[in-house]
Amino acid sequence: MSVPNRNTLWGRVVADELAKAGVDTAVLAPGSRSTPLTVAFAAHDGIETVSQLDERSAAFFALGRAKRTGVPVPLVSTSGTALANVHPAVIEANQARVPMLLLTADRPRVLQDSGANQTIDQEKLYGDAVRHYRTLPEPAADDRKLRALRTALSRAVGTATGSHPGPVHLNCPFEKPLEPTPVAGDVSDEFLAEHADVVKGRDGPWVEVTVGRMALSDDRRDRLARAVEDADRGLVVAGPDSGLDSDALCGLALSTGFPVLADPLSGVRFGDHIDAGGVLVCGGYDSWLGAFGSTDPTEAPDFVLRFGASPTSKPLRHYLRESGARQVVVDPAGGWREATFSATDLVTADPTRLAADLADRVDREAGAWHDRIAALEREYWSLVAEDGAWFEGAILRETVANLPDPATLFVSNSMPPRDLDRFGEPRGANVTALGNRGASGIDGIVSSALGAGHGTDDPLVLVVGDLAFYHDLNGLLACGRAAVDATVVLVNNDGGGIFRVLPIERFDPPFTDYFRTPHGLEFSPVADLYGLEFVSTDTREGFLDAYRASLDSPGTQIVEVRTDSEASHRHRERLHERVHETLG
Repeated sequence: MSVPNRNTLWGRVVADELAKAGVDTAVLAPGSRSTPLTVAFAAHDGIETVSQLDERSAAFFALGRAKRTGVPVPLVSTSGTALANVHPAVIEANQARVPMLLLTADRPRVLQDSGANQTIDQEKLYGDAVRHYRTLPEPAADDRKLRALRTALSRAVGTATGSHPGPVHLNCPFEKPLEPTPVAGDVSDEFLAEHADVVKGRDGPWVEVTVGRMALSDDRRDRLARAVEDADRGLVVAGPDSGLDSDALCGLALSTGFPVLADPLSGVRFGDHIDAGGVLVCGGYDSWLGAFGSTDPTEAPDFVLRFGASPTSKPLRHYLRESGARQVVVDPAGGWREATFSATDLVTADPTRLAADLADRVDREAGAWHDRIAALEREYWSLVAEDGAWFEGAILRETVANLPDPATLFVSNSMPPRDLDRFGEPRGANVTALGNRGASGIDGIVSSALGAGHGTDDPLVLVVGDLAFYHDLNGLLACGRAAVDATVVLVNNDGGGIFRVLPIERFDPPFTDYFRTPHGLEFSPVADLYGLEFVSTDTREGFLDAYRASLDSPGTQIVEVRTDSEASHRHRERLHERVHETLG
């Protein structure tokens, strides 16, 4: 094996080591300074490459795929402002604990602070938003440097996927020539032969990183089990990315008799466990909790086990705050994700392992508390089914009810996750529901969803609002370039409907011009631009026809549903009041 120059050697080692550490896909944004990395990844047989023209879209695509698969997707970018465009995805990956690996090309140190074109200070650019930062050594045919390089790459993957997963930033300085141009004496055949062990690497990763699962001591575990056993009115609350698998959840729910209030992005609102006898997984709590509390102010939980991030539902968060219950927050990284500051215990442990351990130690009857909540949940969904109105909440209800099994569902921010929370009924189908709820921005939604779709063979459905869609139109290029098929449900209410749930709605002006901000855009030309199919409707029948046809068709279809945000919000309010009147 001959190597034309030191940069080529460096790039090949980077791609080889990451492949041995389990990386199977890389996203490449075009640029000159990153040439050694791009050429190496493109030539590596074990890594699929996706070329994305826009760095922001590329970063969110990588994030979405990692969110779906759990495997970091290296993002390769050039130097300069390219890194700034990546920053929003880094923030989301940090907040949502998504494994991410950033390989940012840089000018060599000799050009720093020199006025050299496209040269900025890239040192620790993302601050505390990354789990680890390092500037890699500048390329050289040097045994120790190559060992350091392979070690840094193995550790980077291990850190990104560890007990506190998130983004890792490796800054990669390169001096010209960047292309695989032969440089006499740069990498000799003698060096390659003498140091073949580090040039070719080991059979597996250079450093095998093993991440343990945090567990409680026997004494602490037994004390927690006794507290669960002694509870009269217990709840399991599964927030976004709960970390629970269905078997552990079933065991915990059956052994404790605790109802499970499952956020739609928890990973446990949908699945085979929904149909398991005795397991009560609730999805209507966002509306019926008020009726529950109004029946008897003392009818509240006395013990709550919370997994995952803070729930999407504000009524649930406030209900738990006012309950006075002992609240145990379980977090594998020991992080604090409870913004009402009413939790009483923080337990650092692997959620699935802890749930299984408690299930082995607890055996109590479900009782009247379980039956009362089961009745509320059953009656709530009966009321929703009887409601014949066509509004934004009904779009999410029909989307979930008609998803294929299996399917990946990605929801935008603002109103879609809230409507999914209130109207997405638990189903015994293999539905993976995802969203960017770490920082909850509307940027990068399309790209993240298509990245998630790239990581699975399941059909992909994206539900996105018009502003989020507009914000990330560049992401649609991945439908062709990355060969991702999707059904895009575009909820178009001509502006920021989310602001109608805020008090500012009562002040107009400035509400319409500066908050709801109607745009008047016609989205059908977008489909022509990207070679997609487009259907627009404003009726239930029209939506169901177009939605089902898309699910049965290859390619990507945009199903626009035109809505009135004010009418939808008023109907949410009326339906909510009806629930309280009927169930309270």
